[in-house]
Amino acid sequence: MSTTYSTTWLERTSASTRYASGLIWKYWDAFQERRERQKLRAALCDLSDRELMDIGTSRGEIDHVASNRGIDPRGIRSGIR
Repeated sequence: MSTTYSTTWLERTSASTRYASGLIWKYWDAFQERRERQKLRAALCDLSDRELMDIGTSRGEIDHVASNRGIDPRGIRSGIR
């Protein structure tokens, strides 16, 4: 007598585990990104007004710069000519 087992339950469990794992990693990445923004914001707040002017930003732009790190606040791409 032969017994055949279905793997459908195992496949569903594996898929749901991958989904949950992926979701946890997305939250972890978002948490790490938020911490990096907070560190950047704190570092920029510690600079003097003159130092902020030297890098082309002002106190009012600190939140924007920290939230959009990929965007140059001066509207140009630094280091590329």
